[in-house]
Amino acid sequence: MEKKVILVTGGSGQVGKAIQKVLKDDKKEDEEWIFLSSKDANLLNKPETYAVFEKYKPTHVIHLAATDGGQYAHIGHSCEFFRDNMNMNDNILEVSCKMEVKKLVSCLSTCIFPDRTTYPIDETMIHNGPPHQTSFGFSYAKRMMEVLNRAYNEERGCIFTSLIPCNIFGPHDNFNVSLGHVIPVLINKAYEAKKNGTPFEIWGTGRALRQFIYSEDLAKLFIWALREYEEIDPIILAPDEADEVSIKDIAEMILEAFDFKGEVKYLTDRPDGQLVKTASNAKLRKYLPQFQFTSNRKAIMETVQWFKDNFETARK
Repeated sequence: MEKKVILVTGGSGQVGKAIQKVLKDDKKEDEEWIFLSSKDANLLNKPETYAVFEKYKPTHVIHLAATDGGQYAHIGHSCEFFRDNMNMNDNILEVSCKMEVKKLVSCLSTCIFPDRTTYPIDETMIHNGPPHQTSFGFSYAKRMMEVLNRAYNEERGCIFTSLIPCNIFGPHDNFNVSLGHVIPVLINKAYEAKKNGTPFEIWGTGRALRQFIYSEDLAKLFIWALREYEEIDPIILAPDEADEVSIKDIAEMILEAFDFKGEVKYLTDRPDGQLVKTASNAKLRKYLPQFQFTSNRKAIMETVQWFKDNFETARK
């Protein structure tokens, strides 16, 4: 039996940690998993990227590493997000091709889709128009991964593909209120509001709608894709459209998890971001019709408990 050496970039982040957790019950004898962190190599540096690939000689790669952040983090930093992610992704795909990696699965985001479009969005609509202005640097860089996957396959026969998850959250997330995504930011704000007896503040009206995916669910789907998904074309990973929820409802679930009884303020002079990003999971359901997503309420309860238990060491 030929051994698979699976290298995971961004292995110390929330999805990498979730993959490690899932593998405790789902590891195969012919697989060796290696989880990289920024301490192992600076993936923006081509020689360091080549060196770490030479060290571990992976047969398969899951590429999770990225320069990323929440809505606030992108303001005024589009150039940085574009250049860093283009540079990193180019390094990873180039070395994977030259070292004859058998399969590479990278992580995109639903923010790559056009801002002005019809809903639900699906995999065929990626290049139908510009993404939302708030994160266009990051979005375009991620979009180019899909282009590179096709180019490497057509010209060099590489099996490179991408998964497009909706909004990810879970343990080991970045809970920094300036840099994090909406759920970890609200969790941190709720923790501080309860501790200090201050109002809980939410940017915008709370009416924006989102689909969320728990990091452990995403981890299971990444493992499935690495083992079984054979298309070069990307696939959206999102719960069913009926599970779309408003930011207001998410905030209420978080406050319920904290048993918060204080004042809640909606800062309506602040932006909501895109009001809707509904994504179709029809393609995923053709492959995995019975896959069960963790409910938002259960996943939020578990994430809040993890944050409280790991407050001193959590990224914030």
